[in-house]
Amino acid sequence: MTPEESSSLGKQELSSLHPLEVAVLTDLHTQSPTSEADLATHTGLDPAQVSMSIGWLQAKQYITVTSENVTKLVSLTPTGTEFSKSGSLLERIFNGATEAKQQGSLLTMKSLQETLGLQASDLSGPIGALKKERSLQIGPGGTLEPTQPTSALTSALAILIKDIAHGPSSYDDRPDHARKIIDTFSQRRGRSQEPFRVDEHIMRSFTLTEVGIAIAAKVVTTGVKEGYAQLTPEILKDGSWRSRAPRPYNIALRPPRIAAGKKHPYRSFLDKVKTTLVGMGFEEMRGPIVESEFWNMDTLYMPQFHPARDIHDVYFVKSPKYSEAIPEPYISQVAQTHRDGWTTGSRGWGYPFNEKRAQRLVLRSQGTAVSSRTLASQPKIPGKYFSIARCFRYDQIDATHATDFFQTEGIVLGNTITFQTLLGLLSLFAKEMAQAKKVKFAPAYFPFTEPSVELHVEHPKLGWIELGGAGLLRPEVTHPLGVKVPVIAWGLGLDRMAMVALDIHDIRDLFTANLDLIRHKPMPF
Repeated sequence: MTPEESSSLGKQELSSLHPLEVAVLTDLHTQSPTSEADLATHTGLDPAQVSMSIGWLQAKQYITVTSENVTKLVSLTPTGTEFSKSGSLLERIFNGATEAKQQGSLLTMKSLQETLGLQASDLSGPIGALKKERSLQIGPGGTLEPTQPTSALTSALAILIKDIAHGPSSYDDRPDHARKIIDTFSQRRGRSQEPFRVDEHIMRSFTLTEVGIAIAAKVVTTGVKEGYAQLTPEILKDGSWRSRAPRPYNIALRPPRIAAGKKHPYRSFLDKVKTTLVGMGFEEMRGPIVESEFWNMDTLYMPQFHPARDIHDVYFVKSPKYSEAIPEPYISQVAQTHRDGWTTGSRGWGYPFNEKRAQRLVLRSQGTAVSSRTLASQPKIPGKYFSIARCFRYDQIDATHATDFFQTEGIVLGNTITFQTLLGLLSLFAKEMAQAKKVKFAPAYFPFTEPSVELHVEHPKLGWIELGGAGLLRPEVTHPLGVKVPVIAWGLGLDRMAMVALDIHDIRDLFTANLDLIRHKPMPF
């Protein structure tokens, strides 16, 4: 910029500068480029004030970014701070097992839970890490026996916690073995009680643009007479408005983003599913989240010795343990069907049905429990019903699995219903609700349907993923509940449907609290 052009910069540009902008421009005039942290140090401004003024100056094209470095910082979580004082779970478990062995006994999972006041799920991670290190083994009855006098992992973790307790530090500067330990014990979804958290910290440096150099020179040489942004009663009273001009508005600046209310993308997806099904003529059915084994499993012709009823798949309610008495005639007819087939033409499972066990309470593990209740409530024939049910199953959390999930469950009753009707409906659901481009079916087995099928759709990143199962309900399911016509049923995982529809690659991101992601996530419908 020539001296003539520089001198043509009018008073308007200088008088519109905010005092924070003046401070940053003055500092950049003497030392440029400069980092955001150095600007805060030199000007005495808060980091938030520096960040705000940088945004304004960038919008006016007075400054520009010269470099941007992303560094990872590792720090302790509240759990980690507690561990720094009382020792990590690994340390307490290994030391407890060692002390018990020295005293001629073995530490048990039960006594460990009582001592630490934790659930088995809280201890599975650290015990698994010690077992993988081969410093601890699990014996009969859940006994824990140390196999080595010391645990290298426990010692290394304790050293790291003690070091990081002094304050956040660089993740990348640490050796490979330390980074591996940090990764193993870092907070993430499903692992909230870990000692470490790793955050990305962006370091930017800024310099003046050509226009900015001229403006900064004017600021330094002629100074900026501070104006006022608002004409307040105080300014009118003391008369300072006579010697101070109002600060001009810069209408070229982008207005601040309005953080308006917006539905969570997954909530919008669930509403879309409901609207679509209602539009197809389905009626919504509802049922409780805490359900008896009778409606959750027995009515679905799942024998009481079936492995899926084991604690590894189902969450049992601790208190109260049992529901009220199951109404007649359903309990008698379902029990008889399990014993010898009743009047269904089946031979049943051939075991003594336990009516007390049928009353045991669980968290609903499948949406089909809602269908069972609907079938027993004299549904319309022909009729179409659906539910959006929250279900719970014990599972290892990963990109496609979660311990709690939404399932869309549906039934269609009618004399003309066939398996071909079911396949057509499943294809329609996949394309309309999951926005799937490719669909395929695979033969399947479920205790309560015959024939049975699995629905698979292609995810752009994860490949083929299973959405759920479906089939024609067996007479052993429908007849004891008073329904004599064919019934098709399906249970599809809405979480995985949403992953395809919303272009999400990790099921854990469906429930994200990342406001920036929620605000900007495009909706396909």
